Amino acid sequence: MSTVQEKMKFVQTQAGYQVIPHPDHRRMYHIKLSNDIIGQFLNEFKQEDSQRLEYIPYMRFAMAGKLRDLLGTSFVETVRGILHDRETGGFTIGLQNQTTDIEDFVKFGTAITHLIGTTNFDAMSGTYFARFTVKDTDNSDSYLRQAYRLFTLHTDGTFVDEPTDWLLMMKLEERNAIGGESRLLHLDDWEDLEKFSKHPLGSYKFLYKAPPSKNVEQQVHRATFFENNNGTCMCFIDQFVCPETIEQATYLKELSESMENSPATHALKLPVGNLVMLNNTFWLHGRAPFEKHPELYRELMRQRGEFAKA
Repeated sequence: MSTVQEKMKFVQTQAGYQVIPHPDHRRMYHIKLSNDIIGQFLNEFKQEDSQRLEYIPYMRFAMAGKLRDLLGTSFVETVRGILHDRETGGFTIGLQNQTTDIEDFVKFGTAITHLIGTTNFDAMSGTYFARFTVKDTDNSDSYLRQAYRLFTLHTDGTFVDEPTDWLLMMKLEERNAIGGESRLLHLDDWEDLEKFSKHPLGSYKFLYKAPPSKNVEQQVHRATFFENNNGTCMCFIDQFVCPETIEQATYLKELSESMENSPATHALKLPVGNLVMLNNTFWLHGRAPFEKHPELYRELMRQRGEFAKA
């Protein structure tokens, strides 16, 4: 057993849920809810829809509150604790085939995130979450929807001036999809972390600009590496960082290539109706290319935000 797995202090079995080491990643957990709990949650909000969640912010916390009532405050402490834990910092959880309704997926994902904290406004969608599709053809201005390209490792929130502590990605629907796994890298597993973080450009505040599809006109300057809770953290995406010199561009290119080629970068499959939550400050994520298919279709939901202060 690895050192990390030996330190997986959140493994437990409680009434209504179980937390186990993730079968496919040594630094992550998988959380299993009882089907009875899932049924009670879905039944409580069967008359609600995602538009009501968009229009009435307190409904998002009402759903989180119901999940807390069903599972207990220990569940809230557990999921928050996992995301704050530098050794792990990520988990998967799902609805276990109890529903195929995308509205149910959105409600469940919203309840989970609002146990963690507050969601950021997502300018791309105009609300607190984004839903986006990946298809055979694409004319977008970023790699987000380009199915057959490698979506390189990055953190979220690089081009907005607000904290982006955590990230949720949930698979809503999928057809004719081979490949496209989530690619994940925990900073402490990256063999070149010290090389790039201690480099003189590691603390340089690069300019970040978003493409038109993001609906963000603001430009921000961010350092690639920073310290938080006695650990090195990162803010980076290759598509939107704007170097000013050949030396800066060389540094960024070599940094990205090192992460992409790291043996610690791991592909993770996510079933429909499941979500992954990550600490966005020390996990990087991307996506493997899909195999070509004329009827490829995947829809994902994204939420990201700030940890609760209390």
